[in-house]
Amino acid sequence: MSNKTIYLTEQGLKELNDELEQLKTVKRPEIIQALKEARSLGDLSENAEYDAARNEQAITEGRIKELELMIENAEIISGESNGKVVIGSTVEINYIDDGEEETYTIVGSQESDPFQNKISNECPLAMALLGKKINDIATVDSPTGKYDVKIVNVK
Repeated sequence: MSNKTIYLTEQGLKELNDELEQLKTVKRPEIIQALKEARSLGDLSENAEYDAARNEQAITEGRIKELELMIENAEIISGESNGKVVIGSTVEINYIDDGEEETYTIVGSQESDPFQNKISNECPLAMALLGKKINDIATVDSPTGKYDVKIVNVK
């Protein structure tokens, strides 16, 4: 992971910090204990428990480093926009082709969750909406083709 800015809400940053704390204070000691127990079983060359614990240790340490880097490069988003769509905004849009309306919250890529209508600032729809105001038409350049949406509301 590069040193690019990671956009997070305060809640998103809290969740990353909580996960990091859990990995360092709970998971890491559990793995160390599992390694000690596996070593006590003898021959490490054919010890599946030892191999599993070492693999889990590598995955956990990698995640710890990833979380530390994300937290170090985090920029908290407020969503305050003076009427313009920014990262953190909740935007109600109308799909011009079919009249369907949807509401999305634009978040950083780490917090995106399409099932909760939280879209990444890096997705085509969000990129088209950023900087626009109520009643603006945004043209979305998606992998399946271009389409237009009208911004109905920005919170």
